[in-house]
Amino acid sequence: MLRWVVPALCVIALAALPLTGNDVLVQYGIDALLFATLAQAWNILGGFTGYVSFGNSSFYGLGTYGTAIAMAQLHWPFGVGLALGAFLAVACAVLFGIPILRLRGHYFAIATLGLSATLAAIIANLNISGKNIGLILPLTRADNAFYEEALILLIAATATVAWIAKSRFGTALLAIREDEDAALVMGINTTRYKIAALALSAFFTSIAGGIHAYWITFVDPAGSFDLTLNVRMIIMAMFGGPGTVYGPLIGAFTLSAVYDVLASSISTAAALLFGIVIVLAVIFMPRGLWDLARGFRQDGVRYFLQNIRANRL
Repeated sequence: MLRWVVPALCVIALAALPLTGNDVLVQYGIDALLFATLAQAWNILGGFTGYVSFGNSSFYGLGTYGTAIAMAQLHWPFGVGLALGAFLAVACAVLFGIPILRLRGHYFAIATLGLSATLAAIIANLNISGKNIGLILPLTRADNAFYEEALILLIAATATVAWIAKSRFGTALLAIREDEDAALVMGINTTRYKIAALALSAFFTSIAGGIHAYWITFVDPAGSFDLTLNVRMIIMAMFGGPGTVYGPLIGAFTLSAVYDVLASSISTAAALLFGIVIVLAVIFMPRGLWDLARGFRQDGVRYFLQNIRANRL
């Protein structure tokens, strides 16, 4: 019962937040919900499949520019813009996923890193995207509507991850993560499964980018394809617990709150925080807060000692 009651209560509490009438809290909520979606989307490929991708910022950028071009240049409605951004991102994931998903380890990470830089350079030289200047979207003040859209998107992404965790598709992804060669021997078409995971990750990432673009009403290549955005979603997923359903949500909400508090007081401390967090997380809880709660309950302090020993410190 708790597996269903607790998430339902959390959703109800989040849905009721705009009723407080606090505009600052609603704006923080939008930002936190979108980052939680990004962490959850990265979790599909990085957590379940074991492929550390630095290319999700590419899909985020395509989502923002798909929405921006549709609304600012073509004068299409917001929903059509989201669909266009999602189509571009999924098409890019399939097109580039076929060659780069044959790579493994740091070779794959470097390839995805180059994809973000390449797309940013292309967008910065297209007239329809406003080149380096960017695009201004129609102004809107509907923060509550954006909050509801971000919450619905996060619920959809989490429901998808929950399905993956219990499905045959998810079992295949876990097999690839543990031993891809063994998965191949077992008859699993690893390339097809990896492309499907990348496409799902790209879809949710691009929708989050489109919502954010219309919310702030401005996009430019530097902000839309920002690599630090990809780093933040990775750290949030790793901090909460990669390969779990609720771990990325815990990591995203926790680190978003801490980051915003530090950014409002000491801007440099906010950036420094993520470097410290990833080092401590890898050493003391490499599987995130979700695994920490289970491991510390069973083994106590020995849980930390085992992780330190495993890292040869």
